[in-house]
Amino acid sequence: MRMKVLVVGGGGREHALAWKLAQSPKVQAVYVAPGNGGTALDARLENIAITDVQALRAWALNEKIALTVVGPEQPLAAGIVDEFRAHGLRVFGPTQAAAQLESSKAFSKAFMKRHGIPTADYETFSEAAAAHAYVDQKGAPIVVKADGLAAGKGVVVAMSVQEAHEAIDFMLAPDGSANSLGVTHNAGGARVVIEEFLQGEEASFIVMCDGKNVAALATSQDHKRLLDGDAGPNTGGMGAYSPAPVVTPQVHARAMREIIMPTIKGMAKDGIEFTGFLYAGLMIDAHGHPKTLEFNCRMGDPETQPIMMRLKSDLFDVMMAATSGRLDQVELEWDRRPALGVVMAAHGYPLNPRKADLVTGLPGLNTSESADAMVFHAGTVSAPQGQGARGDVLTAGGRVLCVTALGTTVKEAQQHAYKVAAEIHFDGAQYRTDIGYRAIKS
Repeated sequence: MRMKVLVVGGGGREHALAWKLAQSPKVQAVYVAPGNGGTALDARLENIAITDVQALRAWALNEKIALTVVGPEQPLAAGIVDEFRAHGLRVFGPTQAAAQLESSKAFSKAFMKRHGIPTADYETFSEAAAAHAYVDQKGAPIVVKADGLAAGKGVVVAMSVQEAHEAIDFMLAPDGSANSLGVTHNAGGARVVIEEFLQGEEASFIVMCDGKNVAALATSQDHKRLLDGDAGPNTGGMGAYSPAPVVTPQVHARAMREIIMPTIKGMAKDGIEFTGFLYAGLMIDAHGHPKTLEFNCRMGDPETQPIMMRLKSDLFDVMMAATSGRLDQVELEWDRRPALGVVMAAHGYPLNPRKADLVTGLPGLNTSESADAMVFHAGTVSAPQGQGARGDVLTAGGRVLCVTALGTTVKEAQQHAYKVAAEIHFDGAQYRTDIGYRAIKS
């Protein structure tokens, strides 16, 4: 009997997960809530215009959804996993308590300190004066983070003391102006975590957890800065590639031994079983020693897109094992070829992204698992009736598309992705031209 699957979210990560799940012969239909303009174009996917957690749970019960996969952080922090489980629905993701590893930087840093997980030295502040004094004492470079969900944009890597002071004033502003970053403050109001600046190379280390067992996904690396050469403001990510050469077998073993397993065991010891995707943002120094920059309780975006392009295993089978406590019986199979994704962002991104620009030049939707290139949609919507032709797609967010391709080398994957991206147009489109440069250099 073929099953129905629900993917919660509407970004590029969710498009990639839904695309991969739909390839399983055991899946009858994949619903995406709320989905985007790209998921609307795929005949095997169906958008569901529901975002309220309780309404979504009622819909899933009514439709006899066999598996729900939660993509973004907001519904996880709102307790969607607890709600679905309480009504007997099978769902992959962390509970609201476990999601604090991402939703509260202060919780996460205190957890790492308590369980001896390598991370940067830090302090947490809710009073601006004390935070300013700490920065004056420590100097720059230094990192200032908003304590709350900020869609990957609530971090300032301050290269000068003045920049750090400005970030503190902004994030702790009594008028709540930090909400222009989209920061969702935790109970107790605005707080910042200020931590030491770590030298090295960043990588995304993502695993699946069933509460006890762990299956590591292919390694990846993303580019956070807006402009070529890692210049300009931090964004949610301008592109990514997999695998990450910086994660050698030795670094991989060390990350599992010193960071991932102590986190899963530490959460269990604290009475909070961790299930779902666990994303450790690592900083790897010149000696191959990883430290944890942050935890996310979900897959990364845009890392998911190249990772899903490389996954050869049936994702539905893997998810069913993960929601049954059987991840120790799973061996993930990967395409040996690297994959690389280039994000095409809207005019004005990241601070003031423009919406409603017409997207043209999209290739015919390649939905097969043998696809060597795929355009995953993030900030898109189908054009409303009476506005453009049937099937027209408009921009609807900051990161609009992630053009993702496989190649025998990273260089070849890069060339393939940029060739596809060059055919796509929308007014004010911006994208980096150097995604993957570190891997090519190495």
